[in-house]
Amino acid sequence: MRLGVLDVGSNTVHLLVVDAHRGARPLPASSHKSELRLAELLESDGSIGAGGVERLVSTVRKALEVAEDQGVADLLPFATSAVREATNADAVLERVTRETGVELRVLSGQDEARLTFLAARRWLGWSAGRLLMFDIGGGSLEIAFGLDEEPDAAESLPLGAGRLTAARLPGDPPDPADVRTLRRFVRSEVARVVGNFTRHGAPDRVVGTSKTFKQLARIAGAARSTDGLYVRRELSAPDLRTWGQRLAELSVEARQELPGVSEGRARQLLAGALVAEAAMDLFGVETLEICPWALREGVILRRLDRMRMAEAA
Repeated sequence: MRLGVLDVGSNTVHLLVVDAHRGARPLPASSHKSELRLAELLESDGSIGAGGVERLVSTVRKALEVAEDQGVADLLPFATSAVREATNADAVLERVTRETGVELRVLSGQDEARLTFLAARRWLGWSAGRLLMFDIGGGSLEIAFGLDEEPDAAESLPLGAGRLTAARLPGDPPDPADVRTLRRFVRSEVARVVGNFTRHGAPDRVVGTSKTFKQLARIAGAARSTDGLYVRRELSAPDLRTWGQRLAELSVEARQELPGVSEGRARQLLAGALVAEAAMDLFGVETLEICPWALREGVILRRLDRMRMAEAA
């Protein structure tokens, strides 16, 4: 069965098409991505402006055309924090449905954390033991911890790289005072939830998912994406601290020249580094592993699980 996941995120609208087979991992068939950066298009009142809504509708319509061309039998459309927290979310969702026929399911922050954790658990397997997962998106930071496929603890914090950049890092390069203020804010927010996780014990394995972690690991020396999914990639706390300091001194144009850093993400990378550093430091993580599966794969896996349960019934 060919499935499509349409992810309306805070940075991109991403259509991932996979071929699903009983008892096998989903096989990627195609990927279509559009940079939208909704987290940076919010108005002062927290709404998605008219221009942003128009771009969203157009982008979803194009993704739907691609899905049809790719022979997708079942489309799983969802939206995350940028739409979820917009003050005009209901109106935006209604317009998308009216003009495209696509009904976006708005995931809660808890849903994001749980589904991303499911993907990481399936990727690493049971041998990973107690798993701690961090995911930095454009609008939020998700943290989850557990031994099984359903985490024992899951949190979503409004610490996405795009959101923080737009709201708190206006300069290019940013003012050092703004960087220090943001660093203090991020650490205070992460510190509030650390106890919810540490009371469950120490993790056996720590992973980072999302583009932000992948790019931070790449500039710190991890293997290129072209080397394949199965190459082990890690990010250490000392490397992250070093690169966080360097990123604060670089312009957006200079960041674009770093290995693995895309033009659309270069501006957000410093905020992402500050969030990653706070999470690793406050949770006492010296090194984490980069996991290639994240939220989209979690949505697919949950859908396949439900299909198998329905067939069994």
